[in-house]
Amino acid sequence: MKNNSEQYKKELIEVIFKIAKDKTLLADFVKDILTPREFDNIGVRWQIVRRLAKGERHVDIAEHLHLGVATVTRGSREMRKKEGGFRRALKVIHN
Repeated sequence: MKNNSEQYKKELIEVIFKIAKDKTLLADFVKDILTPREFDNIGVRWQIVRRLAKGERHVDIAEHLHLGVATVTRGSREMRKKEGGFRRALKVIHN
């Protein structure tokens, strides 16, 4: 499986890209491909990013989302990447 891992990820991104305009299909696909816990975790990670982008303090985010500060710090590290996916996604949704 590891040998094909990159190919599998590229294929998955292609599928998501092709179905993204149909929100119902996309929601159903995501719910089917992820476990409920994985889906929850991704949702929480996105909330971390949104709150960091608003300038909220790590401790406040951790407390509000019932997380460890280290979890928030990981999101913060990703946000430091000027051309990272989080920053670019935030630009798209705020324009």
